[in-house]
Amino acid sequence: PTPQAMASDAGDRNSTLKRCLGVLRDARNDSEQLAALLLVTKAVRAGEVDAKTRRQIFDAIGFTFPNRLLTSRQPPAGCPEHTFRALGLTLLACFCTDPELAGHSQILNKIPTFNDILVSSCNPDSTSMIDDVYQCLSAVMATSRGPRELVTKGTVSALCQAYVNCSYGSDRALTLLLGLLAIAEAKCWQRDAPHLLAVLSKLTNDFLKTEDMTKFELCEVLPRFIPLSPPLTQDSQGCECLHRLYKGLANILGSKLSQSQRDPALKLAACLVQACGSEWIPTGNAGSKFLALLVNLACVEVRLTLEEPDPLEVEGKKEVVTACYVLIEMGIQECLREEKPLLEEVQKMQLVRIMEEAFGAVIFYLRQVKQEELQDPFIFASVRILGAWMAEETSSLKQEICELLPFLVHYAKKLFKEGSPAASLPQPELVSTEGSGLPQDALRFLLPGFCHLTAEDRPRDILISEGAPALLCEYFLHQWEVLTSEPGSLTPLTSTEMSLQTACGIFLNLVVTAPDLIRRDKTFSSLMDILLKSLPLLLPQKDHLVLAANIATLGLMMARILASSAVLQGTQSAQEFFGAAIRFLSQAHTTQADPGSDGLAAAVSPAYASAWADVRELWFLGMQALAGCVPLFPWLPQAVLQARWLEGLSELLARVAPASVDFELIAAFQGVLVELARASKPCRDVILSHHGGEWANLYGMAALEQCLSEQ
Repeated sequence: PTPQAMASDAGDRNSTLKRCLGVLRDARNDSEQLAALLLVTKAVRAGEVDAKTRRQIFDAIGFTFPNRLLTSRQPPAGCPEHTFRALGLTLLACFCTDPELAGHSQILNKIPTFNDILVSSCNPDSTSMIDDVYQCLSAVMATSRGPRELVTKGTVSALCQAYVNCSYGSDRALTLLLGLLAIAEAKCWQRDAPHLLAVLSKLTNDFLKTEDMTKFELCEVLPRFIPLSPPLTQDSQGCECLHRLYKGLANILGSKLSQSQRDPALKLAACLVQACGSEWIPTGNAGSKFLALLVNLACVEVRLTLEEPDPLEVEGKKEVVTACYVLIEMGIQECLREEKPLLEEVQKMQLVRIMEEAFGAVIFYLRQVKQEELQDPFIFASVRILGAWMAEETSSLKQEICELLPFLVHYAKKLFKEGSPAASLPQPELVSTEGSGLPQDALRFLLPGFCHLTAEDRPRDILISEGAPALLCEYFLHQWEVLTSEPGSLTPLTSTEMSLQTACGIFLNLVVTAPDLIRRDKTFSSLMDILLKSLPLLLPQKDHLVLAANIATLGLMMARILASSAVLQGTQSAQEFFGAAIRFLSQAHTTQADPGSDGLAAAVSPAYASAWADVRELWFLGMQALAGCVPLFPWLPQAVLQARWLEGLSELLARVAPASVDFELIAAFQGVLVELARASKPCRDVILSHHGGEWANLYGMAALEQCLSEQ
């Protein structure tokens, strides 16, 4: 037809619609209204209604008439039983094309009806109803309230059933499911895990069996159906899905692929690693080869993209390179794993060499980064993975890392102090933001590497010259506030607590290797003040013993250097800190029955036993530091006497078999006892009155014996 004829037809249809709308408004009975409505819905189905006319239809009939149609069970003579229902749905689908109407409560309360139609058996006459339902559901999902209403009213389960049963329109069911999972994954899995698992089971079956391009298309779809919680490994059906995914990926990645085929497969593998670690990869020769292949491919991809970075090419590859970072981080963890390792030693050595080359490319890329690019989440992902490498591999790429340190400190400082807008940007899908690891917290991932580096002269000098100590002190205070932000108790935020512990490790390195810095930099006086206040609050909390040990030991070691500062001159906070430190040190050991005899043996206290592997070295350092503090603080012996530590220690040493107390422990006790006996006559008297001379001789504490024998 000519344009003029088409325009004429459209004009005729519009005039017909207007007449029908007039009849709808003026109808004297249901049959007249129904006749007009049939003409209206015919036009609506033909897609011939513009926005203005659609609004006129709504104004003419509102929701009342479609509601009656949906609930009517008596079709007109000679018509299919769902005739009225189909008419009602067509009108609602028409109304839903108006976003304002799609979010109306009258549409939202029809969601259960829409669900029922999706899961009821479909006959050839009802396909138009199902089309209308999908149109309504799609429109509802596009509204602000829609996704929440769909999840709570059971649409996820209905869509899953429609997809698994291959019902009419099942491809649209999958599209809607993908949309809902993108918006509300956790809620969907909480409410409908069995139904979603059934979809995942079908998808993984298809993924394993298909041998055409569908396999690669499924690589794009499957990540949305792999939940971070609950873990798939907890469920037998989930484990079967994981095994099919492993086999399908092994088939794909073991073949010669184009980039467009390989990239989705790497992203799917990274998604599985994020959800399940390496648990989805079976043990044995095939599994170890697959894991090594995955990490190898990831390293190659990183090198190809970052070694000679073309800005446009890198931009298009950021998502897949971020996925490769996830796979490389798994590679680091598997190379470190000693218990039931998936990799053989030879494979580990090969992978470390390959990963070293990939990290050379990451460092090269980061050295090219411009100031205006610092808010890019991909830079954050690159710094994060480099931090994971620096935390574990301390010997390789030392020169390159030293040259990059000024950038890393500047980057971490900028994100921390300014609160990066990167926080509100969409993160690369595969970057973990667990705990306090939000985009502005790059320091969290750099701390372990900095801890290693501050033990060495050159990197330590660079970190100091770049202002890292002041930044770390500010960061420590911020993380302490995060940890104690819950009123009345300390929150068990593992990542925050780990960050505080690692920061303490860095400060301990600086105390030992750069005491002059501690003396002259006012930052450390502020840190000392935080430590004094935090230990008394922390120590009574039974779940935070390792952090308490770090803070106690760091505080005691810094107190030796900062003894003349005002905050340590017998202030209440200083006395409370030392009181808490004495409690920490004095309560670490107790007596227990000696299995080899009828007597008693010295043992780590039950409250310390589970954490002793992490606390032991700190406890010995703390004892040494306390001994060094005794001559510097005249009021300190009195605090020891008030704690009745000398009586308790004397009793312990007098009761246990000397062979049960190892030499290192004897030396630690003697170090503190000698300083107390020298500095304080009351302390010396308490030791003597508790047979100190006798047990000093018994344990070979020659220095203490001599000190006690002097007038």
